[in-house]
Amino acid sequence: MGPVRSLRRTSPLTLLVGAVLCIVIIVFLFSPSSEDAAAARAKHAKAASNPLSPPTSAFRKSNDKNGVRVPPPVIHYHMNNVTTTSDPVANRETILILTPLARFYQQYWDNLMKLSYPHELITLAFIIPKNKEGNAATAALQEQITKTQKSGPEKLRFGSIIIERQDFEPPLASQSEAERHKMENQKARRAAMSRARNSLLFTTLGPSTSWVLWLDADVIETPPTLIQDLAAHDKPIIVPNCFQRYTDPKTKQMAERPYDFNSWQDSDTAKKLGEKLGPDEILLEGYAEMATYRTLMAYLSSDQGDPKQEINLDGVGGTALLVKAEVHRDGAMFPPFPFYHLIETEGFAKMAKRLGWSAFGLPNYKVYHYNE
Repeated sequence: MGPVRSLRRTSPLTLLVGAVLCIVIIVFLFSPSSEDAAAARAKHAKAASNPLSPPTSAFRKSNDKNGVRVPPPVIHYHMNNVTTTSDPVANRETILILTPLARFYQQYWDNLMKLSYPHELITLAFIIPKNKEGNAATAALQEQITKTQKSGPEKLRFGSIIIERQDFEPPLASQSEAERHKMENQKARRAAMSRARNSLLFTTLGPSTSWVLWLDADVIETPPTLIQDLAAHDKPIIVPNCFQRYTDPKTKQMAERPYDFNSWQDSDTAKKLGEKLGPDEILLEGYAEMATYRTLMAYLSSDQGDPKQEINLDGVGGTALLVKAEVHRDGAMFPPFPFYHLIETEGFAKMAKRLGWSAFGLPNYKVYHYNE
């Protein structure tokens, strides 16, 4: 056996090159992709860094190394960059859908899920009364939220969801349709609805919100393109026509009838009635005991009519109501008190008009209310 050769010394240059290659390989294998990094940056940017940030973002508490609370920084919001255009999808405009919720209807949630507007641009917010029905509605709502936000497809998950509970008792013990529509209950019921709407609006409207869609919890059927269709008109306030499907007792066939009578054009008769009312009295629409002879959008619908037809309105209903966020930021809210003898959504239209904003309706574009 011949003599064993000693190993040749490895040069320092070879060791250096090898170390560099190892570092490159490790960085390549374990560093996040550019898409992951972008997502992480977006997530961090979305998170709130102080208590005055949008309520739809999570608040990040931060402490220094000694555990002392770090004061929040000053945040600048460039409101001029918030757009409300006729093409909100292309411009990535955020939508805030607000729903006062006394009862939970599965059809309402199913219809929400069918909306074709990008769900990541939608924030849902609910206000629910603190009573037995409200507790049941909250439990049912949370069950659907969990299914959607945790286990549902990514594209169907909403940007954020907020649930609030009312800090006052509802004026009516029952939320049945018959009880809600009694004339003697209207002032108290709609004043409470106004308070609920205002509470929900003022606590959820963030600086990045472009549009606010008011959608009642018992509106169970709309076109999937509801948001895009209404926004395409580029109006400050716009409302579709709310109908109700039912079985005609005579023909035993499915039919439909007008439901929301709060979208109207004013009349001289109504104005004269208002002049005779006391300061705390209100005008109500849709009741034979108070004939206003206003032009009701509910009766202007035509089966062959153009769904894009617009009409001017002096009062609006709130079953499905799209509002540019700047209208609310200007101060237009839902008066829980007689405002020119109007209250809630009709009072909102009047208040917006006093602020220089006009309301419009689409008599041939329909959404459908639950039929009890």
